[in-house]
Amino acid sequence: MSSRLSQYLVAALAVTTAVATNLAAAQQPLAPVNGFPTQPLRIVSPFPAGGGNDAVSRVVATRLSQVLGQSAVTDNRGGAGGNIGTRYVAEAKADGYTVLTSQVSIMAVNPTLYRSPGFDPIKQFIPVTQINAAPLAIVVSANAPWKTFEELATQAKAQPQKITYATPGNGTLSHLVGVVLDKDSNVSLQHVPYKGAGPAINDLLGGQVDVLITSTSSVAGFIQTGRMRALAVTSPRRLGVFTKVPTLEDLGYRNARFEDWYGFFVPAGTSPERVALLNRAIVQVLQMPDVVKTINEGGSDVVANTPEAFAAQLKQDISRWSQIVKLSGAHVD
Repeated sequence: MSSRLSQYLVAALAVTTAVATNLAAAQQPLAPVNGFPTQPLRIVSPFPAGGGNDAVSRVVATRLSQVLGQSAVTDNRGGAGGNIGTRYVAEAKADGYTVLTSQVSIMAVNPTLYRSPGFDPIKQFIPVTQINAAPLAIVVSANAPWKTFEELATQAKAQPQKITYATPGNGTLSHLVGVVLDKDSNVSLQHVPYKGAGPAINDLLGGQVDVLITSTSSVAGFIQTGRMRALAVTSPRRLGVFTKVPTLEDLGYRNARFEDWYGFFVPAGTSPERVALLNRAIVQVLQMPDVVKTINEGGSDVVANTPEAFAAQLKQDISRWSQIVKLSGAHVD
């Protein structure tokens, strides 16, 4: 299990425990709107149980039950890079009782990466709220020769494709960061895709690859213990836990802002009243101090925006990522 997943699972357990011991402090349920909700909600996680998406779903589901006065149960439907669970929700009844937790790689990357993803993120879904924004980190092992990103970039430009960079897989955000660095700035690294962040981390530490691009939460523990060195992050600003690590924008790289996110969606056709109530409830959960702490410790910031703002973000991300996927040449049949 990767460091990132472990951190989310531990955090999820911590929130669940806090709920059990602090029921007296729980907020009163929101009043139903036109008879909604009167039955349990199903929160579909399009990944197997134990993953980061699943852990985020459970953190929110635990508190959402309190806020809505109805139980919220996580339903794992993994497979095909998240497409199976996403398709399931796209075809579900649009009554507000089936909710999808998804992320940018599924909603903005998969429609171009996969020849037949089986869903349309714009036509078949209504965004409810964005949970978080999580940057990526460019890291090397502690004994690597590069002390700064500038040193790495200088060698990569002088010796194209000699330095290898690992990612959790073809077409992932991490892979696409490498594509943009190559196309826009001639920082030419040789891509080595893995099946997940865990194997990539192991090979970086073992010296089989030179560089790793992955989520900050996957490698935070290794950076803090000195086993890895962070050269740069892809966030718009420096991270509070790594204030000395520059952003790529700090270093002058254009188009270098990359952030992963999780968010909630319901099937198209769900009534505006129910979407609005779900938004209010989930935003209320995301503003709870211990939930904020859990998400921050996972290496990201809470967003908790409106459906309209999230819809605009989704359209912007689809436009951007579809172009980058095409540029990369990556595809999955």
